[in-house]
Amino acid sequence: MTIRLPDGAGGLKTYTPRPEPLALTTGAPFTSRTVFSAAHVVADPFADVSPDSPAAVDWEATLAFRRHLWSHGLGVAEAMDTAQRGMGLDWAGAAELIRRSAKEAKAVGGRIACGVGTDQLTAPTSLGGIRTAYEEQLALVEESGAQAILMASRALAAAAKGPEDYLEVYGHLLRQAAEPVVLHWLGPMFDPALEGYWGSSDLDAATETFLEVIAAHPDKVDGIKVSLLDAQREIDIRRRLPSGVRCYTGDDFNYPELIAGDEKGFSHALLGIFDPLGPLAAEAVRVLDTGDVEGFRALLDPTVELSRHLFQTPTRFYKTGVVFLAWLSGHQEHFTMVGGLQSARSLPHFARAYELADGLGLFPDPALAETRMKNLLAVYGGTQ
Repeated sequence: MTIRLPDGAGGLKTYTPRPEPLALTTGAPFTSRTVFSAAHVVADPFADVSPDSPAAVDWEATLAFRRHLWSHGLGVAEAMDTAQRGMGLDWAGAAELIRRSAKEAKAVGGRIACGVGTDQLTAPTSLGGIRTAYEEQLALVEESGAQAILMASRALAAAAKGPEDYLEVYGHLLRQAAEPVVLHWLGPMFDPALEGYWGSSDLDAATETFLEVIAAHPDKVDGIKVSLLDAQREIDIRRRLPSGVRCYTGDDFNYPELIAGDEKGFSHALLGIFDPLGPLAAEAVRVLDTGDVEGFRALLDPTVELSRHLFQTPTRFYKTGVVFLAWLSGHQEHFTMVGGLQSARSLPHFARAYELADGLGLFPDPALAETRMKNLLAVYGGTQ
């Protein structure tokens, strides 16, 4: 069987899909690393909504995907960027997602951490209003029984006059958090509205403020998630963390080397790319648990080309590729996204994502993936 794919130069090339998927099985819980997959949401394709309407979510398919991740030993990072938080999923939808996923996690014994932000704010707001918005979301996550991830706030980025405002807001939240939280530094490549976070566009200066927040409340910080796509900066930050504070890599370009670590330490993981890579990533971490760093890298290094493709500029649209691969893998019956973001990438982009994922053996049913890819090509006017 062959398939004709766009070649990136306006023509078509013949591609022969892999006949069998990579053989992967579930196994024991991880022992050397804590690993979260930031999970996507599944839209309801039959809802009559517009891109500006509140998200219509297929709750059963969404929860089924989380059960898939938990079955492989991964934790779920819920209601974050991968779930289109702020890009189609509003706070009301995120709150419902948190409640449902946290309940499901309790039922199956899965680990879950949920994003806390300020996206219920729709107009410029004072620092007091931003604190209140954060508090509302923190209370809901804590009531659900999930761990809290304090996400970067567009409202705070717009309102803060300098580093002292970040120190004040985050200090206030950490003092009242019931349990240690994860602090999330999301770079502007993921969300342009977060330019200058921590009070400066100078990353060295911003890093000092970020570390000052942690140093003032080390007992309330379980860890940090760094999503700057800058491996050396992440390494430098993690080497300066107080004892007991973890670094969860959010670097979808350099994750194998960061998770493997060096003689001075390593990163745990909280990654959007582990949505499509879930079973393979889990297998790799179990190999790492045995002390086999080379075996871990042999499994995970070949996935970086796919990740860099999905997260290419404009990086914030990586969610489109993630959902596309979930559809090809049979985790959902359609390629529809909240906010209509299935249109955010081109046909050549999808074709290359299919080719790379197929080459890795990611599709549980390669024939199904091939059929669905051909269907998409037909929608775009391609011929086979």
